[in-house]
Formats: sequence, structure tokens, C-alpha cells
Amino acid sequence: QVVLVESGGGLVQAGGSLRLSCATSRITFSAYTVAWFRRAPGKEREFVAESSPNGQTFYGDSMKGRITISRGNAKNTVYLQMYNLKPEDTATYFCAADSSIFVSSIRLPHQYNLWGQGTQVTVSE
Repeated sequence: QVVLVESGGGLVQAGGSLRLSCATSRITFSAYTVAWFRRAPGKEREFVAESSPNGQTFYGDSMKGRITISRGNAKNTVYLQMYNLKPEDTATYFCAADSSIFVSSIRLPHQYNLWGQGTQVTVSE
């Protein structure tokens, strides 16, 4: 069954913005750590951002300063607002969730138990 559903991807010119959404109707997001990862062609899945149920946020180095992760008022949606996009940001973006709260500075895909199917972001020159 599909637990997490991403949306909001698309084609955007360099310098543009996009807001990705991760929605669920199967779990209560307020009790979960929710993260965004991305996978560019030929590369490993890379951590982008995370929102903990205690309100803390954590950002990976690749997009830090150009992204904001937030939780929707309905509490069943998590957003990733991306600014000043670059061609190297082209990737499939995945939403992930886990009931754990992580305290280390490392985030790896295997730490998250639930995954969406991804949404494609393409940034043109």
C-alpha cells in the first residue's frame, strides 16, 4: 500500500523555485520524523532535509540555504520549498518517514522505514 505520496515536481528554469509536498492518509505525521532525499541519475540517494516531531529541522549540505522544510497546518503534509534551483538539483525527490527521532548528524536512507515513490524535478539552464 502507498503510505507517502509526493507531488509538486516539474520542469523549472535555473534560478526558479518549486514547492514539493509529501502527503499521507495512512499515518499520523505529527508522530513521525519526515525527510526528503533525492537521487540524481547515476548517483546514490542523498539526504536533503528533515523535520522532527519535536519541531526541529535539519538540512543536508547540498541544498542548505536554498530550501525550507515545513509541516502543513493539517499535520498530514510536509513541504519542501526550494529556491534558486540549479541544474545540478535535477533529481527524483523522495519523501521518507520514520517513528524514530535521530540525534546524529548523519542521515542515511536505511534509517527511514517508509518511502514514497518520488517526484521528478528537472532544472534547465
